Amino acid sequence: MSAYAVIIRDRTVDAGELELYKQKAPAAREGHDLTPLAFYGAFEVLEGESIEGAVILRFPSMEAARAWYNSPTYREALPHRLRGTQSRAFFIEGTDTEAAI
Repeated sequence: MSAYAVIIRDRTVDAGELELYKQKAPAAREGHDLTPLAFYGAFEVLEGESIEGAVILRFPSMEAARAWYNSPTYREALPHRLRGTQSRAFFIEGTDTEAAI
C-alpha cells in the first residue's frame, strides 16, 4: 500500500541552514522509489495557521518511506532543515479504497 511523506514548513528561522538543506536533500532521492506530488507550489490555507510551504512525496510502502527518511544521505541533510525552519513532517499510509470525507 502506498505511503506519503508530508513536510510542512511553518517558518524559516535560518535561511543559511535552509539553503544547506536544499543543497543536500535532493541527493537522498537516489536509490529510493519516490514520486514528488507537491513541492512548494501555490497553496491556500483553509484552516489553522498559515505556512510557508509544503512537500508531499509518494512511496510504494511505509517501509520505503522510512528507508528514505532514515537513509544516511537524508540524515545528513535533515539537521539543516531542523535548524533552518520550524517545520513538521509525518508519514501517512495511503488507501486502496475511496474514503468518505
